Amino acid sequence: MNEDSIQLSDKENLKAENEFLKMKFMLEQGAEFGTIKSDSELPARVENDFLNYIMAYEKQAAERKMIKVFDRIERPTHFKPVAEIQDNEIDTAWNELDTYLNKYHIDLAVCSPNRSNRELYRFATEELFNYEMNDIFIPGGMTCFTYDEFYPDHIYDNTRYATDDCIKQILEKDPVTLLPWMRKENLQLNTYCSLTEEKFKELINRFKDAYEDIKLSDLTNINCVIDNNNCQVKGMYDVTLVLPSEEVNAKGSWLVEFDNYGFWEIYNVQIEGINF
Repeated sequence: MNEDSIQLSDKENLKAENEFLKMKFMLEQGAEFGTIKSDSELPARVENDFLNYIMAYEKQAAERKMIKVFDRIERPTHFKPVAEIQDNEIDTAWNELDTYLNKYHIDLAVCSPNRSNRELYRFATEELFNYEMNDIFIPGGMTCFTYDEFYPDHIYDNTRYATDDCIKQILEKDPVTLLPWMRKENLQLNTYCSLTEEKFKELINRFKDAYEDIKLSDLTNINCVIDNNNCQVKGMYDVTLVLPSEEVNAKGSWLVEFDNYGFWEIYNVQIEGINF
C-alpha cells in the first residue's frame, strides 16, 4: 500500500471515529450537530481533537468534584501577603503570581482598567485561593475567572453601555436593531415619554432615515455618577448630518439614565439638538 493510500485510510478512520463520537454525544447528551459546506469542511483531525476534548470535559463534569483553587495550585507558600509588598514591587509580584496560576491552567482576567495590580494580587491570594472550582483538568484547557464578576465596576460598565451601546448606536447611520441595556417599556427619548422598546427604536430609525449619512466625530466630557439605584452618564457630542445638498453640524449635550432593580437598565435618553 503506498503512502497516499495509508494517509487516506487514516483520514477515513478519523472520520469514522468522529461520526461514532457524535452519535455517542447525541444519544447520551442530546447534542445536535449542524452540517458544514464541503468547501469549508472542518479537518478530521481538528474535529477529532475537539470531540475528544468535549468528551473528556463532560466525563469529568459529570463527576461533580470540587477543589479549592489553592489545592489545585499545590498550596504555594512563597507568595507574600499583599500588605508586605512595596509599591515598587507589586507589578513584579502580580506578574509572578499570574504566571504561576497560568502554569496550573488557571487565568484571572479583569475588564475594568480601574483595578490595580495590587488589588488583583490581593483578590487572588485572599479570596480566589479559597474559591471552590470544578475539579476538571483537560490538557490545553484553562479555567478562567474574571475579577469583575466578583466586584463589578459599575461606573466603568455603565459608561461603556451608555456610550458604546446607546449614544453611538443612535448617532451613527446604521439602523438600530438591538439596544441590549434598554428597559422594555416606559422609556423616554427627549420629549417622548412612556415608550416601548420598539417605539423607541422606531423613533431613532426614523431620524436616521432622514439623512444620507450620519458621522459621529466624538463623544467628550463624559461623566458617570451613581446614587444608590440611579445612574446618570453625561457628555457632549459632535456629529455631522449629511443631506443630499448639504452637511449640517450638530453639537450638544447628552444624558443616559439607568435604574437598578436587580440589574442596571437604561430608561431615559436625552440628546440636545436632535429632533426625533
